[in-house]
Amino acid sequence: MTPTRRTILTGALAATALTAGSTSPAHAGQAAPIPPQLRPGGEFDAYLARLAQADQFSGTVLLAHRSRRVLSRSYGMADASRSIPNGPDTIFKLASLSKCFTAVALGQLAAQDKVDLHAPLGEYLDGFAAETAKVTLHHLLTHTAGMGDYSQAPEFRDGLRRWSAEAEMMDGVLGIINKLETAPAFTPGTRYAYSNSGFFVLGAVIAAASDLPFHDYVRRNVLTKARMRRSNLYTKPQVLDSRDIAHPYWTQRSGERADFTTSEYFGFVGGPAEGVYASAPDLLAFVAALDEGTLLPAAYTTAFTTGKVLLAPTDRPVVPADARFYGYGFRDTITTGHRVWGHSGSAMGVATNLDIFPDLGWIAVVLSNYDTPITPIVLKARELITRPVL
Repeated sequence: MTPTRRTILTGALAATALTAGSTSPAHAGQAAPIPPQLRPGGEFDAYLARLAQADQFSGTVLLAHRSRRVLSRSYGMADASRSIPNGPDTIFKLASLSKCFTAVALGQLAAQDKVDLHAPLGEYLDGFAAETAKVTLHHLLTHTAGMGDYSQAPEFRDGLRRWSAEAEMMDGVLGIINKLETAPAFTPGTRYAYSNSGFFVLGAVIAAASDLPFHDYVRRNVLTKARMRRSNLYTKPQVLDSRDIAHPYWTQRSGERADFTTSEYFGFVGGPAEGVYASAPDLLAFVAALDEGTLLPAAYTTAFTTGKVLLAPTDRPVVPADARFYGYGFRDTITTGHRVWGHSGSAMGVATNLDIFPDLGWIAVVLSNYDTPITPIVLKARELITRPVL
C-alpha cells in the first residue's frame, strides 16, 4: 500500500514524540513532596504579597502540581470603577498567549488532513503578493516567514475605532496584511522574527480549511472541548457588561494607570494572534486537555509544543534561560536543565505567562491586568520549582 501524506506526517510526528519526551506535567516521574517554598505561606507566596503591596502586581497566580492546585493568589482590582476585586476565577485577556489556541486549532486540521503544514499560504488564501503566497504554514507557525506586525499600522488603529463585528475585523486586518506584506523581509525559513501578522493569517487559514469563521471554530473545537467554561474570544460589549472579566490597566507616561477599556483603541474583538480571554483554572483545563488527548492526538501535541527554531539571545529575551526555542505556537525552553513549554503575552494593560514543567509535574500560571512586566514572578517561580531538593 502506498502511504499517503497524512500517514507519512503522522509517522514523523510519532517519531518526534519518542525523541522529545512526554509533554505531560501530570505523569512525570515519581511523586515528590511539595517543597515548602511553593506552599501557602512560603517564599513564593510572600514574594507575591510584597509585589502586590507595592502595587507592582494585579492579577492571579496559580501553581499546580500533577493536576492538584498548590497555591492560588489574587490581588488588585478587576474593575476599580465598580470596586470589583480580582479573584481566583477572574478572566483575563491573554494577549499573545492566545497563539497556543490558534496553533492547536491548526493542529486539529492537520491531524484531519485538512491542511498541509508544508503547503504554501497561497493554497488556502487569495490576495497575497506572489512571494508572500509562497511561505508555508510551517514558516508561519514558527515565525520564520518574514512577516511583520499589522498592529503597528495606522490603518489598524483606525479600524479599532470602526469595526463592530468579528467578520468585519477579520476582513479588515487581512486586507491590511495583504497590503503590507508585499514580500517576505528575508528568505523564509532562514531567520526567526516574531510576527503577529503571520499568526493572524493562520486564523484565516483555519477559517478557510474548516468552513467556519475563525472565532466560531476556536470556541467550538478548542475552548469548549477543553472544558474552558469561562474562556472565550469576548467582544467589547461582553467585557464591559461582565463582572468577571478584568479590565486592563495600562501605564501612562506619568506612571499612573488607566482603564484601557475607556480608550478608543480598545477594539470590538481580538483575533488569532491575541484575542482569547481565560481564567487561571481554565488554563489548567487546557493543559489537561492536551495531556489527555482531548484536543490533539498525542503525537501532534508533542510535535507542536516541541521547539523547532533555536532563538538567539536577542530574540525577545523576556525570560533568561539556558536555551530558548519556538515550536508551533508554543515556546519551548530549557532552564536549569529542565524543559519548560508554554507561552507569554503582553499588551496595553496585560501581562500573562503559562509555564508547563513536564518532567517535574508543575504548571505555573501568571495573569495580570497591569502591563508592569511579570518577568520577576515568572523567574521566581521557575527558580523555586527547579530548585534541587536537598
